[in-house]
Parts: sequence; C-alpha cells; structure tokens
Amino acid sequence: MTKKLISPAKYIQGPGELKKLGEHVSAMGKKALILISQGGYKRIGKIVEDSFKETSCEILFDYFNGECSKNEINRLVQLANDNNCDMVIGIGGGKIFDTAKAVAHYVKSPVVICPTIASTDAPCSALSVIYSDEGVFEEYFFLPKNPDVVLVDTQVIADSPVRLTVAGIGDALATYFEARACVQSQATTCAGGTATNAAYALAKLCFETLMEEGVKAKVALEAKALTPAVEKIIEANTLLSGIGFESCGLAGAHAIHNGFTVLEECHSMYHGEKVAFGTIVQLVLENVPAEELEEIIEFCIEVGLPVTLKQLGIEEVTKEKIMAVAKAACDPSDTLHNMPFEVTPESTYAAIMAADAYGRYYLGE
Repeated sequence: MTKKLISPAKYIQGPGELKKLGEHVSAMGKKALILISQGGYKRIGKIVEDSFKETSCEILFDYFNGECSKNEINRLVQLANDNNCDMVIGIGGGKIFDTAKAVAHYVKSPVVICPTIASTDAPCSALSVIYSDEGVFEEYFFLPKNPDVVLVDTQVIADSPVRLTVAGIGDALATYFEARACVQSQATTCAGGTATNAAYALAKLCFETLMEEGVKAKVALEAKALTPAVEKIIEANTLLSGIGFESCGLAGAHAIHNGFTVLEECHSMYHGEKVAFGTIVQLVLENVPAEELEEIIEFCIEVGLPVTLKQLGIEEVTKEKIMAVAKAACDPSDTLHNMPFEVTPESTYAAIMAADAYGRYYLGE
C-alpha cells in the first residue's frame, strides 16, 4: 500500500506577520484577488493594503458571500478571470480558505492562506469542503496541491474571539483519534495513500499539545495575552491538525459533524464545536476505556466545548432528528466507513444518544 504525506509548500507563523504579507508573496504574481469578509476588511484591510505598497503586485479585494458553495466559487472564478488575477489570497476563516483554494485551482494560480482565526485545520489542506448556498454539507473537493503559502499572524488570532480558537481546539481534538482509526483500518487518506509514521506522529503531537496547553491557552486568550501556550495551540490547531487529518485520514468525528449539518438548529455552532462532540461519539462507537472517555469529556467541559445535544443547539431531542443525523453521517461517500469496524445508522444513533447522556452525567445534570 502506498504511503503519502502532503503539506503546504511554506508555513509562516508569528506576531505581526500580516504586515509582511506583500513581502512574502509578491514574487508569486502580478495581481492578487483577495477574498475577505466585510468585517475582516474593516479590521485588517489597511494592514494588508500597506503590506503591498512597496511591491509591484496589484491587489483586488472582494467580499465573501458566506458559504463555500459552487455558486460562490463560480462567481469568483469569473471575477478573477475578468480582472486578470494570477494569484488568490484567502484571509479569514475556514470557508473563505476553502473557497480561495477552489478558485485558485480553477484559474490555475498560486493560493495564499492567511487565517485571522484558529478555528479549523482547513488552512494547510489540499481540500475544499463544499456546502449548499444554505450551509448544508454537499461534498469534499480534493485538490491536486496544498496552498503555496500559509501565513499565520498570531497577534491577529490572539485578538479574535476566544470561542473561535476553542472551536479550533475542538477540530484538532479529533485529529489523533481519527488518525488512530484510519491507521487501524488502513484507510486511504485525503492525501491519496495510507498514513506515514511521520503524519501519525504529528497527529499524536497535536493531541498531546492540546492536553498540555489547551486550558492554559484559553485562560491566556481571555486575558488577550499572546503566550507560548497560545502560540503552541495555534500551531496545533493549524499545522499539526492540518497535516494530521489530511495525511492520516478522517473517520467518525467529521462524519458525525457532517450529519449534524442536516439540522438547522446546529447551524449557529462552529465546525470545531460539532467535531468535538463527534469525537466523543466516535469514542463511544469504539467503546474506549472509561478513563479515556472521561479525559476527553472533562477536557471539553474545561475549555468550553459542547458535550451535550442541548449545547449543540438541539433544544428538543427526538429520535427522528437524531436518526436523520445518523443516516447522513453513514452516507457511503463519507468517512465514517474509515472506522476499523462496520458502522450503521442504528449504532451511530445509539452512540450519539449515549454521548449526550455521558455529557450530561459529567456536567452533573
């Protein structure tokens, strides 16, 4: 079986790096399409503009519509082509990155990813998650290469809402457990082969970093303090989780997340928050020792990740709703089938209900 590890061509992390964006990337193209949210432009648009002042590279900003959908990708491909853009830069969060990566693929240009939040492991991957215009998961779009540059300004991330970085911890929490399942099942990973020992070691390091630094980083971020613990968590959320999930594989946790997208009441929750609960569901499916399950649930409670269906926004839990989630998670095209045993909608439903009960138990409800 062929083993594969893939990663971004260049990863840059540190405080103030966004001020050097133009310096880092201007040699890659003559005109960059910069995809950003309106709020993001208000906060950091001038920093980005100033970084290109001393370069020969032109820039064109465009506001993101909110969903990484086929319609949004097509709109931006047309815009890039009409304006002769030969580089795409995505600045913001996961759906902006995924859209920028897809657009760059279609216009055959380099792509640069600049996270302003550390809420997902999307920045480093050669993958775009495609949703409908209404936000329902549709498919994974695998790209032929990873981003050319991932630039992470840790001061910008430290200034972002703490909940977003905690959501990134939730996304990263799944990395090791999904990697472990894929190694056991010898699943083909997102990279197109089986896991290398190197990628598995990074997935394990990701988990160890979360356990060691996660609570410290959350408390520091609440004080708006950029500490070594915060730097380590940003790297874990972004680089370690990014390489770990892509080159080791996705399994139960992300499939459960995708299942929850069918419930409208969960749409206000961040990706990583749903993935964290999906991780607990995966551990229930695996029937891991009580100590491991307890460690993960108590960690989630301590950093502020959801451990119950109510915390995911589901006020009225019905069998019909949860079975719809379970059936969607078990879609033949999804990654629940990378688990090293057969999983059915019925066993997934039971695991979701049990995970919710364990969460309520550890919360003392």
